[in-house]
Amino acid sequence: MERSIESIWKEGFLTSEELVVPKIINLYDKKSSHLVDKFARMFRINVKGIVIGAFVVLLLSWLVRIPYMGIGFFIALIPLAYVNYKLMKGLDQIDKTVNSYSYLKSFDTWLKEMISINQKFARVFYPFVLLAVLAGYWFGPIGGDMPGEAFLAGLKHQFPDMLLIFGYPLYLTLAVLLILALVSIFAGRIYMFDLNLVYGRQIQRLKDILADLEELRKNSSF
Repeated sequence: MERSIESIWKEGFLTSEELVVPKIINLYDKKSSHLVDKFARMFRINVKGIVIGAFVVLLLSWLVRIPYMGIGFFIALIPLAYVNYKLMKGLDQIDKTVNSYSYLKSFDTWLKEMISINQKFARVFYPFVLLAVLAGYWFGPIGGDMPGEAFLAGLKHQFPDMLLIFGYPLYLTLAVLLILALVSIFAGRIYMFDLNLVYGRQIQRLKDILADLEELRKNSSF
């Protein structure tokens, strides 16, 4: 593990390909196993963290008397945890007995499916989270005045001739709907930003190792 791929590769050409290829394969076997195991461990921790976080936010929202926001976050986080829990099961189904290239290609296929599903879920998740924040502000604390109603009354007083729809200012309603639509449209990019913050290094390592193995397959019978 202390010798670089490049040094092993050069030595192989000086001796014989039959001697060096097994060493390279063994090195990539270890790298592949370490990469996938680390990603899987982080993924499981994050799924558990989402579940724990959902209950913590719900509890804290009741303690500080703004349960509407907490309930909204809880409703958003639990399905997110469930979706990724189901995806997590797919990691256990990857065949670990095959060679490094096939093993990583299977993991790469799972990773792309995981990203695709979460990007689709994000189109609903992020707007719903925004709605939870708005609900927390609008309804305010338990037993207290509703900030949203006070805000609405102030607008009606200041602009008595403003257009209303279902009792709400038309332009304000359209603005909120526009923001929600934009969040949904860009949800995939937002999710990828979040994903790279957590798994960016592992994903890049996966790409690098697969590229090395593809090059190795072109130059040997591996």
